[in-house]
This record gives sequence, structure tokens and C-alpha cells, in this order.
Amino acid sequence: MHSNHVKKSKLDTLGKGLGDLAAGCTFAECGNLAWNILNEDVSLPVAILRQSRIQHNLDWMAQFIKRYGVELAPHGKTTMSPELFQMQLSHGAWGITLATASQTQAAAVHGVRRIIMANQLIGKGNMAIIARLQKSDPDFYFCCIVDSAANAEALGQYFSSCGQKLNILLEYGAEGGRTGIRNLMQEQAVLAAVTRWPQSLSLVGVELYEGVLQKEDEIRTLLRHVLARTQALALENKFTAPNVILSGAGSTWFDVVAEEFSGQPLSGAHTLQVILRPGCYLTHDVGVYQNAEKRIQASNPVAREMGRSLLPALQLWAYVQSVPEPGRAIIALGKRDAAFDAGLPITALHYRPGSGQTPQPAASDWKITAMMDQHAFMSIPNQADIQVGDMLAFDISHPCLTFDKWRQLLLVDDHYQVTGAVQTLF
Repeated sequence: MHSNHVKKSKLDTLGKGLGDLAAGCTFAECGNLAWNILNEDVSLPVAILRQSRIQHNLDWMAQFIKRYGVELAPHGKTTMSPELFQMQLSHGAWGITLATASQTQAAAVHGVRRIIMANQLIGKGNMAIIARLQKSDPDFYFCCIVDSAANAEALGQYFSSCGQKLNILLEYGAEGGRTGIRNLMQEQAVLAAVTRWPQSLSLVGVELYEGVLQKEDEIRTLLRHVLARTQALALENKFTAPNVILSGAGSTWFDVVAEEFSGQPLSGAHTLQVILRPGCYLTHDVGVYQNAEKRIQASNPVAREMGRSLLPALQLWAYVQSVPEPGRAIIALGKRDAAFDAGLPITALHYRPGSGQTPQPAASDWKITAMMDQHAFMSIPNQADIQVGDMLAFDISHPCLTFDKWRQLLLVDDHYQVTGAVQTLF
């Protein structure tokens, strides 16, 4: 399940957030360059990953899934980083979840051998990518989701023409939500279509995404409904393998999914293989997922017993670019660099290069109020001790839409010494 591809990849010397380096330097060699963020060895803005916190989050989730007896296939769309995928796999992940055929291809090329595509595989161009991956590697395991008879027919026909079999998961959804089967009539239509293609379609399990719902009682109701349907289908021998996959859980409600699905029986020779798919646990955040973590710590007995919760590991550093008038600072950080869909970046640390001091917590009234492509507007008190050239660290909400703005992110130790780098493949 591991590959040396990621170790040989070269840093993009024309990309942002790097120091001075020779062409051809690899990601693996980046840790030998003696860069330190606080010494201004790196061009800002820069995206960093605090390595000790990444390690903590990896260990925390590995312990969590072990205690519940479930599997983990973290959603790779969060980071799209082969190096981070390998860290997750080496800490017990069963596989990686992706959202598209092209993401699947990127992960497979970099050594990921088990992939759930938590999305419908639509269109011949996308089907061709999966068929090529399956043909080139007989050990490659792939499954995607299906929620319509039309899609099942198209997949059956295409993979029959290729002489291949495609693993599929039946997806259930909530009324008014996103994708997924809503009622028994839709379920029967999809199953009928699947059975028309026994040589090319293999129903290996069931999938849902509970995150479209906001209330815990609604989520538990949906989870119990999907579990009941999975048990009923197993009783009817609708699945093609003794291990039946039951997969759900984004980054907000994975504890509830683990509670509802773990340890549940199936009929006859079937066993349930529960696979959770949170992607944001690895870097966490100080926004939407920190709020979710507070709920988990308060209500989930396993999380409470484990103690210390997930830690925010992704940070952005940027310069104060201008202080044009009292009460306002302009930061060289913008929408090209940081997520802004679930809250603006939060000012965390203040550092003045050459001061001889360590970074200090930023004042709570230093607040980003708006962002443009390359600039952020920060409200400050009129007499704030801030000047052009100061460095600020920002925490973010929603890591998914920060990662996709960077071709590479730097790994740092607790003293902001660069220890390595990871690439992204968006």
C-alpha cells in the first residue's frame, strides 16, 4: 500500500511559500535546507503544518477507530497530498476516500491501493480512468457509489464492454439533502438494474453521507434506517461478498456514526465492515471542526476517556504589508491563500523579526474583517504595537479550501524549523 513515488517528487520552485533553493530539490530533501520560518528563510505567505500536532491527530484517530472496532478511509479531498495519505495509511487507515476519478488516479499513481470514491462515477471519460487503473494493477481495490438505475445501467454496460467488474456501494440519502436513494421504490429500481449486469457490477456494500443533516436526532434516525436496510439486503443475499461495507461519517459526526454502526450483526455468513471517512481530523481547525470536536468531547464516552482532543495543525504566516491609517492594517494574505467560506482567518501569533523574542499570542482585538485576492483587512486598536514587516500567524476554519490553494506546504517542528514538505495534487 506504500510507494516511493512521493519521495521522489520535486518541489515546484516557481510556487509560493518556499525559500531559495536549487531546481530539482525533492520534497524529501526539503528538511535538510535549514530553513526556519522565523528567520525569514521562506517567502511569505506560507502554509505550514505543525508536525507534532499532525502526529498527535494521527495517533488520536488510530486509537479512536481501534476502540470502536471500525476501519478508516479518510477523505483525501481535504489535502490531496500523497505524503499525508501515506502517513494516514501507516497509522492504520484501511484506504483513502476520494471524490472524483481524477483524484482517484492521482492517489493510485502515488501508491494508494484501496480507494472508496464517495461519489457517483458518471461519464465515459471518468469510467475509462477507473477501467485503466483496474487493468494496470490487479491488486487495486476500488468502489464507487450508485443511487440511480440509470447510472447502474451505464456502469454495467461500460465495464461489461471492458471485460471488467466494478465494485459498487448502494447510497442512501435524506429528503432535501444531496445524493442518495430516498425511498424503497428507488432502491428496488437500482437493485433491479444492478442484477441485470452480474458479470460487470458487484454490490459490495452501502454508503451514506450524514453531514447534510444538522441535528443529531435526524442523523441518528438516518443512520438507523440505513443500517436496517443493509441488514435486510444481507438477509436477501443482495451482496456479492461475505464482508459487507457500511460506510459513512464526515469530519463532524464520525463519533455518532461509530456509535450507531459498530458491533452490529448481519445475517448468515455476512459480516459488517464499517468504514469511517473523516478527512479533516488530520489538520483539524479552529472553526467548524473545533466546534464539532467540543461536542464530541462532551458527549462521546470514548473520546472523553481518551482525553486530549484533536489539535489544529495547519497555519498560515504572512507579513503586515501596510498600516495606512489608525485602526487598520493590511496583511499580505488573501483569498488565493486561505479559506473564507466558513469564517475568516483568525490572528493567532505576532512576531517581529530581529526582536529576539519568541512569537507571542496576538491580541484578541486584531481581527480580519475582509479579504481580497491577495490582501486581508485587519482591524486593530489605534495604538496597537504593530508595524510593516511584522509576521503574523493565522489559524483557519475549513482546511479543505485552504489546502487547494497551495502546491506545497511545509512541515515544521515546534520551533518553526522546516523538517520537510508535502505536495498537493488538486
